[in-house]
Amino acid sequence: MSAELIKARSKIAGITGQLKKGKLHQAVISLHDALAIILRTPLIKHEQEEFARNLEQTLFVLNKDAEFRKLCPVLLEYKKGEEKELLNTLKTVLQDLQGSAVEEAQALLAANEKAKADALARGRELIGSGKFKDAKLVFDKALLQFGGDTDLKAEIADLFLAAERYETALEYLAQALADFPESVHLMNRIAMALRKMNRFDEAEQYYRKALEFAKDDPNLFFNMGRMYIDWKQWRKAAKVAELALRLKPDFDHAQKMLTFAQKKMACPN
Repeated sequence: MSAELIKARSKIAGITGQLKKGKLHQAVISLHDALAIILRTPLIKHEQEEFARNLEQTLFVLNKDAEFRKLCPVLLEYKKGEEKELLNTLKTVLQDLQGSAVEEAQALLAANEKAKADALARGRELIGSGKFKDAKLVFDKALLQFGGDTDLKAEIADLFLAAERYETALEYLAQALADFPESVHLMNRIAMALRKMNRFDEAEQYYRKALEFAKDDPNLFFNMGRMYIDWKQWRKAAKVAELALRLKPDFDHAQKMLTFAQKKMACPN
């Protein structure tokens, strides 16, 4: 038996196991590929008999599969000499399975998006009522299901930032940054929260890290300047304001920051 026919035999032999594991799509692909090999390969008599027997047995198992019956109400039939007809039928079945998989994936995606939106809405309502612990419970429950969703963590953090719950916001921002350690946006948000908490040394470190990835962002220099203003580091504030203006000469807020910092440097008291 040729290597191609051995491959076909192996594919057919694995179909029952695939069905037991719930891998219907893969089982039908295996049957389709095996049949395609059989059709393009000359067979001697005993090989023809072996594959005819194996195909009949495999179709019997496939037709009994509950998931297959749900998706394909018509029984698959095989008669010797009608391999091409069976292959065409399998192509149609695969198209139906693919369409069903896409629909299921879309439905799951929509359900997940609704669940996240509901959790955000409920948490926002609780935060608005001052029930921060209850809001955190809602969000943490959502993250048990969507723990890999960096955007969701950032959205939760923004809700706590808006409510001036900076420690809690930092917790979610740190989780998000662990998922996406090169995110300038997240570094900026963390630095902003730290600034609000007067943890200027730590905030400065995050801004410097962010600038490693976005050294041409005038807004980042401006945000850093706001931190230096709060920190009363006038010389540093003036420097980053100048850098922001160098990148964006019509940056009015940066110009005002520079003027303010220069005045403070001239008259520190």
